[in-house]
Amino acid sequence: MANSMTGFATDESVAGSYRLVWEVRSVNHRYLDVSLRLPEEFRALEPRCRELIGAALGRGKVDCSLKLTTVENAGVTAELNAGVLEDLKELEHQIHQKFSDARQLAVGEIMRWPGALEERGAELAELAEPAGESLSRALVSLGNARKREGDRLLQMLADRCDSIEAIIAELVPRLPEAQERYRARLLERLQRLDIEADPARLEQELVLLAQKLDVAEELDRLGSHVSEVRDVLTRDEPIGRRLDFLMQELNREANTLSSKSQDEVLTKAGVELKVLIEQMREQVQNLE
Repeated sequence: MANSMTGFATDESVAGSYRLVWEVRSVNHRYLDVSLRLPEEFRALEPRCRELIGAALGRGKVDCSLKLTTVENAGVTAELNAGVLEDLKELEHQIHQKFSDARQLAVGEIMRWPGALEERGAELAELAEPAGESLSRALVSLGNARKREGDRLLQMLADRCDSIEAIIAELVPRLPEAQERYRARLLERLQRLDIEADPARLEQELVLLAQKLDVAEELDRLGSHVSEVRDVLTRDEPIGRRLDFLMQELNREANTLSSKSQDEVLTKAGVELKVLIEQMREQVQNLE
């Protein structure tokens, strides 16, 4: 199940005299980290919202916000809150005592002050259920977006697996040839240095060197890890953490191959392998 942790979704609905607009976006994160921004009147909904998000998403940094506005021409009335206005007037008086040149509050600023207006219309408490339903729809849309992005990442990872397997298939038949070239270069250096060596001892040392420089085992393990990656990509479960571990294993084998290689072809292949594995690792970070 290749779900990305990156996505964005919105849901807009009308309930009574109010318009509810949810915006939900997510990016990659080690765990599920939820940031909620709700109107003050909806603070009591926060536990329920977190519960819905936790049920819908496994990992990711999630930013979720609800905007509440009145529907145009909905006939919503409002009353001034006398107590809030008195408090605001006292605050303004104190400010003018300290800053005599401060301007007076405008009517629009007073009306926007939290609690200055008490809306009368559809009771906000009645919006709790529609708000939860709207959030659920937004989360479904977000899940679909993350699934589409996950499918794209899955295809990218499968393509990189193909490339790695192609490199391995090209290198394996060339290993004996590479070892023979290294052997020939070593013998040539001994001749240039005019060093006489015991043939039996020389052959023994050449065999030991060949064993140290042999990368067949690393190529076998690379192939095995790629097969495991392909298997993980087909699983119906969150796969991000498992793939991240496999990327570490692939990178370890590619580094070992590069460090042991004394052949130009193998060295270039090692670099190409590390580039492909790094591309995979970067994308795996976005998978749930």
